[in-house]
Amino acid sequence: MSEPLLRVVLFEPEKAGNVGNVARTCAVLGAELHLIRPFGFHLHDREFRRAVMDYLQGVALHEHASWTAFQSTLLPGARVWAFSAHAATLYTRAGFRRGDYLLFGPESRGLPVWLRGSLPALKLPQPGGGRSLNLAVAVGAAAFEAGRQIEGW
Repeated sequence: MSEPLLRVVLFEPEKAGNVGNVARTCAVLGAELHLIRPFGFHLHDREFRRAVMDYLQGVALHEHASWTAFQSTLLPGARVWAFSAHAATLYTRAGFRRGDYLLFGPESRGLPVWLRGSLPALKLPQPGGGRSLNLAVAVGAAAFEAGRQIEGW
């Protein structure tokens, strides 16, 4: 099997609707989706099924019991980019490569300091200030930028 364009990773996602919309983005891009437990919902929830519609059939979905379990699946040389509003580097400067992992934290609190501090961290600009972007919107913006860099769209 060929390497996917990207691998989107959601650390302890809380909202079924957001995860469903991220799955749809992954399906459209040909990206894998990795979900790290615990979740704030069940994959069989009506809200999740409604958001994901029939797109889940086109997504390689991987569930991981914990961050440690996820890490154990990484191949040597794997690149994991942590997305955080607290990062200093803009996501457009990352130099994404095919197969990179794009890591996002839970909706209510983002990635914990211990995690985002151990990985290269990127941010999406939010010049208007205020609250952070919706998780599904942030994943979409980052994934399409990564795809643009990789495929030259």
